Amino acid sequence: MLDTADQLTLEVDIHERQNSWAQCSICEQPAPSYDRQQQRRFEFIPVWGIKVFLLYAPRRVNCQCCGVKVEHMPWALGKRQITRNYAWYLAEWSKRMSWQEVAEAFRTTWHHVFYSVEMAVTWGREHQDLSGIKSIGIDEKQWQKGHKYLTVVYQIDQGKKRLLWVGQHRKTKTLLYFFRWLGKKRSAELQNVCSDMPARPGGSLT
Repeated sequence: MLDTADQLTLEVDIHERQNSWAQCSICEQPAPSYDRQQQRRFEFIPVWGIKVFLLYAPRRVNCQCCGVKVEHMPWALGKRQITRNYAWYLAEWSKRMSWQEVAEAFRTTWHHVFYSVEMAVTWGREHQDLSGIKSIGIDEKQWQKGHKYLTVVYQIDQGKKRLLWVGQHRKTKTLLYFFRWLGKKRSAELQNVCSDMPARPGGSLT
């Protein structure tokens, strides 16, 4: 455990089982080790307000199908510095607080929170049923100073409220991307659209 200038940090060293084969990150099949990369830090769910990091030096494998690839790490999200579990944790808290409040509460970056929500939304799109959407709410979220905004669309039907879509900027064309994603048939079935983002000249929603 390290005592930094800002807070306590818990670092956990991760080691693979002795003589175990790694899995290819592409096909997830066992493959012999090729070499090892430098140690990486993966931010994990904090414990009692203490930031937790997993430390691991990933192996590269020589896969017969895919060639030399970095091994599959079930806790990792590609080259991201946060773990899969932590990303889901942040995404869940983002339902209750603003993204900036989540970042401040858990002393992480706004970008980690944004990516976590984006990951959850992407997963949801791939698994969700989009039938029966009658009412949507459109909101904006500032993610950086200097008028940097995101457009966020929710389903707000009675008994079924959920995040549907997140897009960069807050312009008219941003919403056009949403309706293209939703599709003509589902868009035509909408009965109510709620927004507190008044339109302005020049193609901006605010």
